[in-house]
Amino acid sequence: MKFAMDVLMPLTIISLGSCLLFVSCSGAGSSGKSSGAAPAPASRQPSAQSNVEKQRQNAEQQARPEVEQQRKEAQEQTEKTLDKEAIEAINQTQKAINAIAANKTDEALSAIEQATGKINILLARNPATALIPVSLEVDVIDAAPHDIQAIRDVAKDASRAVDDKNFPAARVLLYSLMSEIRVRTYNVPLATYPTALTDAARMLDQKKTGDANNILLTALNTLAVIDRATPLPLILAREAVNTAQAQSQKDKASAQTLLETAKKEVERSKELGYAGKDQEYAALNTDINNLEKQLKGNGDVGAVFAKLKDRLGAFLKRQSSEQKSS
Repeated sequence: MKFAMDVLMPLTIISLGSCLLFVSCSGAGSSGKSSGAAPAPASRQPSAQSNVEKQRQNAEQQARPEVEQQRKEAQEQTEKTLDKEAIEAINQTQKAINAIAANKTDEALSAIEQATGKINILLARNPATALIPVSLEVDVIDAAPHDIQAIRDVAKDASRAVDDKNFPAARVLLYSLMSEIRVRTYNVPLATYPTALTDAARMLDQKKTGDANNILLTALNTLAVIDRATPLPLILAREAVNTAQAQSQKDKASAQTLLETAKKEVERSKELGYAGKDQEYAALNTDINNLEKQLKGNGDVGAVFAKLKDRLGAFLKRQSSEQKSS
């Protein structure tokens, strides 16, 4: 098919990124799965995969430090939202499953009782909140082409695949249009989780350990997932504008080149579908064009740079705050 070769390389990159998803957000203290629902895995020798991930992170920090800084900030901010009571409820649920597997019904019931207690505390504290975050993953996914026309070609192929109801192919193509810092949180659904615990306890009382185990496993496997994506092109555009301002007094030609880079990255973000129909893209393009014209003169462009940076920063923040459930 026509699109197969177009996305071969991006697919390779995204597959690697997906495999490294859990490793990339790990760190000292708490992050990723280690700070959420599952207990930390037993200590073991570093794997080849973790070594590859370390090399990738080092390369990212050296080549694009602004991206790594944004990733760290996103992770730190999201970690603050994780709820200790909800995490403990998940841990106790896992303990109950382990106890059932070991035929220790009393221990399983005790763990369910403790999990229920934690959930009741959450319900009392958050009567109007449906989802409580318990775990997170943060990853940089950069699989998209740099060429604007190449992006448009892949988008057309994806649209054609959807029209043909070839959804597996469409998913592959859409993954190849990702260039973002993705923050994924796993959340306890307060509307259904307490019921699952109650049902599991009842099954155990009735000696139906298999049914109880299945109920608890389903509860753990149906945590609500919420994604937030920060477009990398907008981060790179912001950095290009900042550097252009620093260069504007001593090297206007370099500043002009950097503004062209910023303009291209803004266009990439639009074509990659990060709120692609938002009118803010046109406003950003206009501001960059005006700044390029004024740089050719001898006037003070500080205020113009400030306006562009404020607009770009606000748009980036708005994009980063949008939630997508799955």
